Amino acid sequence: MNIPFASFRPMHDALRHELDNAYNTVMDSSNFIQGQQCRLFEDEFAAYCGANHCIGVATGLDALYLILRAMEVGMDDEVIVPSNTYIATALAVTYTGAIPVFVEPEIQTYNINPALIEEKITNKTKAIIVVHLQGRAADMDEINRIAQQHNIRVVEDAAQAHGTKYKCKKVGTLSDAAGFSFYPGKNLGALGDGGAVVTNNKEIADKVRALGNYGSDYKYHHIYQGTNCRLDEMQAAFLRVKLPHLDKWNVARQVIAEKYFAGITNPLITLPLASNDEYLHIYHVFVIRCERRDELEHYLKENSIGTAKHYPIPMHMQEAYKSLNISEGALPIAEKISRSVLSIPMYYGMTDEEIQYVIDRLNGFN
Repeated sequence: MNIPFASFRPMHDALRHELDNAYNTVMDSSNFIQGQQCRLFEDEFAAYCGANHCIGVATGLDALYLILRAMEVGMDDEVIVPSNTYIATALAVTYTGAIPVFVEPEIQTYNINPALIEEKITNKTKAIIVVHLQGRAADMDEINRIAQQHNIRVVEDAAQAHGTKYKCKKVGTLSDAAGFSFYPGKNLGALGDGGAVVTNNKEIADKVRALGNYGSDYKYHHIYQGTNCRLDEMQAAFLRVKLPHLDKWNVARQVIAEKYFAGITNPLITLPLASNDEYLHIYHVFVIRCERRDELEHYLKENSIGTAKHYPIPMHMQEAYKSLNISEGALPIAEKISRSVLSIPMYYGMTDEEIQYVIDRLNGFN
């Protein structure tokens, strides 16, 4: 049996006719930038999240960058980010001229540890970016309490959390603004790059929309030094086809996760925290931890099971951030996670036989 780490075929095969129609609709319209499909998707995704505003942008990185720009984060400001996340979170800060300040995660959740945030706040701190990593929400009540006490903004990086809930409320509405990615591998993925900003703050929404369109509020009138970060009309049309199926796909992932939790019993493997009433996990990835991770990865490859490492080199040890002068060992939890985590197959359309095969091979590792 050959099981890939991820596959788009089951969802796309079921929607092939609708996706073809979406393509034809855009082609026939001859309107490829900021047309009806993008406007409709923005309305639909805002409604899905329970937010007042959605602005389609080119990528998840653009979403975070534009939010920070709209909040007037700039040169020499500081923004708190988790030490354990994809580098895009920190790059959004860097692009504004601000400095990313890393805060360690909780080892059980992989999300930023609220208890460690306040010690990193200075008079230069303008915002906290919270990442809902792997599809599990961060502890937003405590993070928002800290932010309000220090009069700083909160931004959600919800790139991996389409449909995730925190205390019965969907992420994207738990902060000043949230950035989403529609990279193809996300739970709601386009057929190329795409992203969105979601917010209940009209001022932020209007500014993000202008900043992402060359700083223009209407054609040839430029109120900011903006950039070009717009959601492609074709991708918006594809996303409109897929959005109504997102909850069904998320439930299917939760069912796979429940089978993994029930079946994986190898004491060498640490499982993630499961979904519960307060934290509705949508399992963008299913991440296990093993002290012999590289051996396990090789063993699964030999058994034709695809895996991925999220992320093998922590941000502070990347060449891109050597200027921060953070030495190895300074952020030990992020480093431990990077050495020991392995993502195993998790995608809509996995069969019971495939799931059981993964479980059996994991239990057979010694």
